[in-house]
Amino acid sequence: MLRKSKVDEKGDGEGDERFWDTMLKADRNDYERICNEFGVTDIHLVLKKLKERKEKVQNKSEDGVILYKEDATEKPSLKGAERTNGFNANGPMQKGTGLQQVDGQVYLSDREQSLVDGQVKLSNTGLSLVDGQVKLSNTGLSLVDRQVKLSNTGLSLVDGQVKLSNTGLSLVDGQVKLSNTGLSLVDGQLKLSNTELSLVDGQLKLSNTGMSLVDGQIYLSQAMNHLVDGDIKLPHTGLSLVDEEVKLLYSEFTLCNVDFVIKIQELKVQEREDALFACVLTHPLPRISWMGKGSALQDGEKYNISVSDHKLIHRLLIRDCSQQDSGIYSAVAGITSCSAWLVVQAEGDPADRASKTTLAGGAPIDLEKVAREQQMKNQEEVEKILAAVKAKHGEGALKEGRILTTGRDGEITTVNGLGQNSRAGTEEHNATTSSALSEPKRKGHKGKAKKKKSRRDPAETTLDASGGETQGGTQLIDGPKKKKHSRSGQADFDKVTDQDPNGLGNNDTPTDNEAIGDDAEIDDSESLSTCPEGLNESEETEGGNGTAKRSRRKRKGPLIEDVVIDPGVHFICGLSDVNAIINETAELTCKLSSEDCEGAWFRDGKKISPDDNFSVIKDGAIHKLVIIRCEEEHTGKYRFEADHRKTEAMINVKDPPRLDPEDLGAFTEPVTVKVGHNAIFKLHFVGHKPIKIKWYKEGEELLDDNTTKIEKSASHSRLLLSRCQRKDTGEIKIKLKNEHGFIEAISQLIVLDKPTPPLGPAEVTESSAKCIEFRWRPPKDVGGSPVTNYIMERQQVGRNTWKKLGEIPGVVSYCDTNVDHGRKYCYRIRAVTAEGTSEVMETDEMQAGTLAFPGAPAPPKVVSASDDCINISWAAPNKTGGSRILGYILEKRKKGSNLWTVVNAMDEFIKEKKFAVKDVVVGMEYEFRVSAINLSGVGEYSNASDFVFARDPKMPPGKVIGLKVTETSYTHFVLTWTKPEDKPGEQDEAKGYFVEIRPADCIEWSRCNTILIITTSFRVKGLKHMEMYWVKVIAFNDGGNGAAEELPNYVLAMPSPVRPKFTNHKIKSFMVVKAGNSVRITVHFEASPRPTITWVKDNVPVSKRVTVSNSDGSSQLLIPSSERSDSGIYSILVKNMAGQETFSTEVRVTDDPKPPGTVELDENVPGTVTVMWEPSPDEKRDDRLHYTVSKLDSTKRTWTIVADRLFNNRFTVCNIMNGREYHFRVYAKNDMGISGPSESPTCRREKKKDKFMVYIPTIKDCDLRCAPTFIVPLKFHTAPKGYECYMSCAVKGNPPPRITWYRNHISLNTNTNYYISNTCGVCSMLILRVSPKDMGEYTISAENGLGRAECSTILSVSE
Repeated sequence: MLRKSKVDEKGDGEGDERFWDTMLKADRNDYERICNEFGVTDIHLVLKKLKERKEKVQNKSEDGVILYKEDATEKPSLKGAERTNGFNANGPMQKGTGLQQVDGQVYLSDREQSLVDGQVKLSNTGLSLVDGQVKLSNTGLSLVDRQVKLSNTGLSLVDGQVKLSNTGLSLVDGQVKLSNTGLSLVDGQLKLSNTELSLVDGQLKLSNTGMSLVDGQIYLSQAMNHLVDGDIKLPHTGLSLVDEEVKLLYSEFTLCNVDFVIKIQELKVQEREDALFACVLTHPLPRISWMGKGSALQDGEKYNISVSDHKLIHRLLIRDCSQQDSGIYSAVAGITSCSAWLVVQAEGDPADRASKTTLAGGAPIDLEKVAREQQMKNQEEVEKILAAVKAKHGEGALKEGRILTTGRDGEITTVNGLGQNSRAGTEEHNATTSSALSEPKRKGHKGKAKKKKSRRDPAETTLDASGGETQGGTQLIDGPKKKKHSRSGQADFDKVTDQDPNGLGNNDTPTDNEAIGDDAEIDDSESLSTCPEGLNESEETEGGNGTAKRSRRKRKGPLIEDVVIDPGVHFICGLSDVNAIINETAELTCKLSSEDCEGAWFRDGKKISPDDNFSVIKDGAIHKLVIIRCEEEHTGKYRFEADHRKTEAMINVKDPPRLDPEDLGAFTEPVTVKVGHNAIFKLHFVGHKPIKIKWYKEGEELLDDNTTKIEKSASHSRLLLSRCQRKDTGEIKIKLKNEHGFIEAISQLIVLDKPTPPLGPAEVTESSAKCIEFRWRPPKDVGGSPVTNYIMERQQVGRNTWKKLGEIPGVVSYCDTNVDHGRKYCYRIRAVTAEGTSEVMETDEMQAGTLAFPGAPAPPKVVSASDDCINISWAAPNKTGGSRILGYILEKRKKGSNLWTVVNAMDEFIKEKKFAVKDVVVGMEYEFRVSAINLSGVGEYSNASDFVFARDPKMPPGKVIGLKVTETSYTHFVLTWTKPEDKPGEQDEAKGYFVEIRPADCIEWSRCNTILIITTSFRVKGLKHMEMYWVKVIAFNDGGNGAAEELPNYVLAMPSPVRPKFTNHKIKSFMVVKAGNSVRITVHFEASPRPTITWVKDNVPVSKRVTVSNSDGSSQLLIPSSERSDSGIYSILVKNMAGQETFSTEVRVTDDPKPPGTVELDENVPGTVTVMWEPSPDEKRDDRLHYTVSKLDSTKRTWTIVADRLFNNRFTVCNIMNGREYHFRVYAKNDMGISGPSESPTCRREKKKDKFMVYIPTIKDCDLRCAPTFIVPLKFHTAPKGYECYMSCAVKGNPPPRITWYRNHISLNTNTNYYISNTCGVCSMLILRVSPKDMGEYTISAENGLGRAECSTILSVSE
């Protein structure tokens, strides 16, 4: 953008020199605006003259003429002085131009140039500075009225705004902006919205452009430009912006020249698999941009973007691919990119396949090997460049007294040595130095330089704070000054040299063991030459008149070549702070890059020697310092030094409370006391003072009271519990804590007391005429001692005395055999322990000798069966009748009989609860029942057992087949399977099945069904939400359980995701509704979980007058009263987490059509009549409306349809006979029906009477055979989607030819979707509903014995 200065009103057009000056300086985009401001209308003429003026200026520049104002003089001001001194950066070299300032004069090597009285002249380059105006004729660079412009590039600085018109680059209010890319620098923060900008370790990096902000300097790796202390500097051109003033301008930025060694390749994966794209770059980049189907991809759950450690291999991982992920993916590195296809193929059952990662097809490529080879190539290129630089510097430094060193990071540093004052030979010295430093990077003309950049050897050019230049890691630093200068530039340099008198510059600080002096070595650096004596400059400047007096000193003494030193070792792993415990071992460990390097350990600056407390261990590259027994005085800072490298860490020795193991063992022993006695706990300890002491009982803190006394001292503590009670039994804990830590000790207190009474009520286990047997429960609290005996007493009901029965052992049951039949008794029971006797427990009344029969046992179970024996078992009855069971009686009965037969003899009871029945007949089916007998008699019979055959046992069934889960939810799942195979002799048919499940966190299987299931499916209920279960099914028959079939994977109690699927396949995709009627569209679907449903009409949400009703498996759209505007395509979108599905239905709201307008007839062609009519009023609103034409012949009384489905307003009727009258009717038809007719006027054809003549034909033989030819060809057709399409043509040939239809060279004669007919040579084909798949070329072929003919047309389908 151009800014007018010193022009308050429009000029007088082409005659105004200000107009031409402005046009010469302006960008082409501003020409039209400038012409309007100066009132110039003929812009074409102006452009022609402007071109001539530019050619003149160019010719003058080539002839060495420097344009300036003759009357311009340098005004003596501070600002002018600053502008002059802007070139006095203490003599730095300007790479690529050979520009150097010495003693206030600017010299350019190999040319005659100087700066005299404020005027800079560079004759060979055309550069001049006159009256504040800088011009460079060859490049169009100029500085006029604080506006810096570069005409060829459109770069300008206006009112503190740097702008580049073609790119949109500008610097406004301290913000650097690049409008086309979104680049901006705001408050020290660099932002670039459209590219990958990152802030890493205090460095702002822009990976695609190579831009970075390091230590306050903005670098662009190839352009070598940076921002230092608010000054934008371009070392190749000397461009500097100080306080928004530009001295020189650099017009070209070069982005990082990055390319792909290996590009991403096309991938083909199955659904639910992972896809991995990978590429290898020529130069390292921390990050590249990944694009997928036109949009930027970000690292997250779906996409994983990674980069290797050496920044050369970049990868993109796409997880769980689906059909939607198919498309083109791109990798963008700077201005270079590569793309590849991702094809996702569908799979029948994705649940049966585990997810895997797919790489690019073809032969596998070792990306790491390729990357390592590329690193070696980059390293070789850098080494070649460094070798060339060192060679040039070695030659130039010997002449100029510079030192070329290689720093720790591989930087090459050149240090100027300044000698005594001397003016002679200055120009030769500057020219030689410029040539030596510029030659390795110069390529072509104009001094443009290119250099590749690697991670280890950065080839960046920067300016340090003192004005010295660093080229490719090479830094030029002036030697120390002996006299301060009065100018600000020189004062700043003196300030830097004062702070660094040894000339180390920005190098690493030496360690404590390094000596700094005249002969000191620079740590880990290489020196090519040394300067015995520096050059000392002095400058005296007189303010006000713009003149300056300068002097220089000559070098003295020879230059000595220094030795190249190896960079040395470094730390792979440094020391870390350690917290140690007093009297325990502490260890410090570090690792060096070399195993041959020795080192030294220091504590608080004092060297450590191995002794009884310290042990120094070296294991290869690992160095250890072990403190065997830590003391408080070992706390401090420890340092390890090796090869002038060092690492430090702190050891903090702590003294937490500690216990003696013997005292702790004695304390943890339980303390046992009797009720009412005292309990004492005591513990000794050591540790840093003060120590807080707390006592706890059962987790509650103890405090001093009447029964608790706590004694505390510096080395021990004592707890006294007075008059202990039984309830005081429990855990006793002491907790010791200081500022270094805490410790706990736990003991147990046991208080002994007499037991509590036994627990009742007493349970009678047997009651007969001879005995009473009963039992009870032991005391709730035995008082800390076991029960040894029970004291028994008995009282007969009705008497007042108690009889002692004596003591019994410590069992909780008693049998009293000294009883009378029918009498009742009560008993007293006391528990006896070593601590005493409990209170009494009295039982209820118990009666002896009453008749109480046992209850019925459980139904018998068949254990096994064979031809001659059936084994039966049963369980005892729950009710014994108050006495013990004496035995059992077993009975059997044949199936179909009512007679029960006793199996065992009446006088022989079955003592056990099982019996083998041998009195059976082979092949017969039996059932069994059993009854119990006690002292009172025979009890009730049990229910009958299941029927069992007397035959040899069956073989167990095999495993079930095809076990799977068909339905899951949060509370249940459904299993289905197929019954096992029946293999005689190996496995018999299954009788039923058992289902067992096991939770994932449990090892026990639980049976889901207690009753045998016969079906081959089962619903497992009662599941826990989102729990995992293992499932197995066991087949069962009379031979026992078969082998279990277990699911290979666990079942998760949650509904299985189901992709939405429409279930009503008969739903119409096209509906015609009469206006005013309701429109109802019902769609049924399956989906899990419940999906979201969206209805749209023509891709727009439906209006409010449309009602949508949704349920679990269906959705309905209802329009109560339809209108013609409701016509359109209605689509439903069903979407859930598993996917989405859509279905569309076209709804056409219409009404009965109105009849066509006036019908007219045209009889231009003999034998034909053209019927024309005005369109129906509904034609514009209904694109499916068409017409039908009917004809009435005067010789007939019926109307005949001569044409149907006409979409135009005319039709020609053929075969019109003379002498007859014809009437025509035209109807309008649509999807709802047909309109009334519009009749035409009467058509009459008069019959001409010809003379009757008789011709006698001449009979001669003729050959009527001919090859097929098309007399009426096919026409081009365009049909709407969903409508009919009718194609027809006429062909002649004798014999009649065989007709074949083709679409895209594929025969259609056997395709039932096309209706093909051939009537008397008129061939037709009808497509009922045209769809986009019907588009293409249609060909009809007619062939007979004499030849073959073809005719083609194109069918287009419109939406």
